[in-house]
Amino acid sequence: MDGRPVLVSTEAEDPTADLVIAELNRRRVPVLRFDPGCDFPTRATLAASITADGWSGSLTVGRRTADLSGVRALYHRRPNPYTPESDHQAGRFAAQENRRGLNGVLGALPGCLYLSHPQAIARAEYKPAQLAVASGLGLPVPATLITNSPAGAKLFATAQPAIYKPLHAGAYHVDGEPAGIWAAPVEPGEITDAVGNCAHLFQAQVPKSGDVRAVVVGKQVFCALITAPPGVLDWRSEYQNLSYEPVECPQSVRAALLRFLGEFGLRFGAFDFAVTAEGEWWFLECNPNGQWAWLEHAAGLPITSAIADLLENGVAG
Repeated sequence: MDGRPVLVSTEAEDPTADLVIAELNRRRVPVLRFDPGCDFPTRATLAASITADGWSGSLTVGRRTADLSGVRALYHRRPNPYTPESDHQAGRFAAQENRRGLNGVLGALPGCLYLSHPQAIARAEYKPAQLAVASGLGLPVPATLITNSPAGAKLFATAQPAIYKPLHAGAYHVDGEPAGIWAAPVEPGEITDAVGNCAHLFQAQVPKSGDVRAVVVGKQVFCALITAPPGVLDWRSEYQNLSYEPVECPQSVRAALLRFLGEFGLRFGAFDFAVTAEGEWWFLECNPNGQWAWLEHAAGLPITSAIADLLENGVAG
């Protein structure tokens, strides 16, 4: 592969990554796309040696090979996890060795820009850590309770209008079909002893007039105001009925977002805010690898170009 390549680590069907790869191809930046959890070791071969200058060697996927010492950037999108070929001990051992071997090398490449580093993304996925950092940076954060105490949850929901939302948006199925667990209002009478089965996140409900998704790429901040139909708390449950418009990010919020990324060692973040009629932005969460492609068209935000700039040059305006 001629020139310093960009590695794109993601699943086979990822329209968001497709946009970035198409832009890099247009700029004649070499790209090696692969899915570590699916491609290694069946379609991919790693040959890495440690030197005084770091890791050297090659990663070959199909007919394409990247020089590990010359990788300019790694775009860590949404790769599949390493899955054992069997449930036997040997299969589980091999899956762990693959993850630590390939991921370990790819996470320690010399001169490589990470968007973002996989370990930084993993650390930043914990909502309690996000809320602590956001609050410390001066961003308004709704009153929050994380508990497995039904009595404590009832007291919290009695003290103010409250919502429940999951701590992690993992895969969930109802009757065999994929489903989302959306943020929803919760009344004290709805809280049962089932709360004791796991940790639950409850928050005070913000009297919002709309929502903002703020996508940060390097030092650039792109914001879209999202308006949902009346009575809809979680806009993600009503994609087909939303309206969008680009909005400016308040300078104080922008400064806090850049510091937030710095705290976690990230170069990208998709932040969600509840916005009140008075114009106050309340921090809800950050997805360190969140979706943004639909906003580019809906709100006219040049996010693809900003990501390509960062991957190509290692800088962002």
